[in-house]
Order: sequence, then C-alpha cells, then structure tokens
Amino acid sequence: MDHSNHIRLRSDELTPSNLEGATVYGADDDKVGSVDHVHGVGSAAAIVIDVGGFLGIGAKPVSVPVADLDFMRDEDGDIHAVTAWTKDQLKAMPEHRD
Repeated sequence: MDHSNHIRLRSDELTPSNLEGATVYGADDDKVGSVDHVHGVGSAAAIVIDVGGFLGIGAKPVSVPVADLDFMRDEDGDIHAVTAWTKDQLKAMPEHRD
C-alpha cells in the first residue's frame, strides 16, 4: 500500500473513537493486527493491538506507545496505522491485560 498520499492524523485526532478498529500494517506492509482499544489521548496514549487470530478470535492483545505507530487517513477517509514492528515481534511481546 502506498501511504505517501495519506494524511497523518494530528495529535488531537488520536482519540479512541478515531483509532479503535483501525488496521495496523507492519514493517513489511503486511497487516499485523488491528487497534482493540486506546489508553489515554494524544501523544501519551498507549495503543492495544490485537495481533494474529481470525476475526478477533485467538488474537493476542499487546500494548505499544502511540509514538510507535503512524496513524493516517487514506483516500476514502479510513484510518489505519503503520509501524516498524513485524507481526512476529508483536506476537513476542507480553500479553496486555486490563
């Protein structure tokens, strides 16, 4: 996916209502998961990503700082994120528990 024309979200747009459900693409531009929920708002937020699984079943939730993700809006207005993490690196992280 070419992200060069996608518009980066401002820090005030990094809210749970905007980010939850967003697809997360990894270092190799493959889908690595989706945003399950958000702790906090703006640049101090922690993002919980569901990694692996199928249709949310069997997915492992991991928490990463919002700074590790680049959230943007595509041509259709859909929000997604890009990260340097790979799916394997995210799967190796400790499971997030609320």
